[in-house]
Amino acid sequence: MFLFLSDVFSKFAELSPSTIAIIAALAITGIGGILFLRKSKDVRITTKMLVYASMSIALAFVLSYIRLFRMPQGGSVTPGSMLPIMLFSYIFGPIPGIITGMAYGFLQYIQDAYMVHWAQLLFDYPIAFAMLGLAGLNRKNFIVGSSIAVFGRFVMHFLTGILFFAEYAGDQHVVLYSLGYNGTYLVAEYVICIVIAMLPPMKSMVNQLQKTASIEMNR
Repeated sequence: MFLFLSDVFSKFAELSPSTIAIIAALAITGIGGILFLRKSKDVRITTKMLVYASMSIALAFVLSYIRLFRMPQGGSVTPGSMLPIMLFSYIFGPIPGIITGMAYGFLQYIQDAYMVHWAQLLFDYPIAFAMLGLAGLNRKNFIVGSSIAVFGRFVMHFLTGILFFAEYAGDQHVVLYSLGYNGTYLVAEYVICIVIAMLPPMKSMVNQLQKTASIEMNR
């Protein structure tokens, strides 16, 4: 245990002051946001919510194995693997969505991790996928909510691209490299998710689930 902690602290010491500052700022912002949401709205965890969360994670995990395109340093285009987590968040709200997204992020790490640093691992997996829970911030318009969620995930990958994958930028500016690399597959994935979500049968099902969840949570 002592050796493990020693190794962790030695790796942390390798980070530059600017990197530590960014990580600390994001962590404080994330914790503050969750506390604000928890204070602003009472969240009831129901059996039905847990069942839907499990189903959403399972479906997202299965879809993530169907890769239409795969990026060299992590990231891929799938047939809408983000959609189940975002729909769950849209139906049940941001806090359950963030927790569910974080759980899914750990599964993504187990499935096919691309790790160069422990901090990069945290931001590219549990924290990045937790951002999909932000789709629940707007429960009246899925396009708006999902846009916030995907942008949140993009920001996490964008920062790790700058901080940990600069060597792959070559002659290109690292900011432009990270923007292009992460934007390429996330925009494609986002478009696929929106197209599927806007199909009439899908919209009808989601609206019905949202009404049912709202009634149950307000009892």
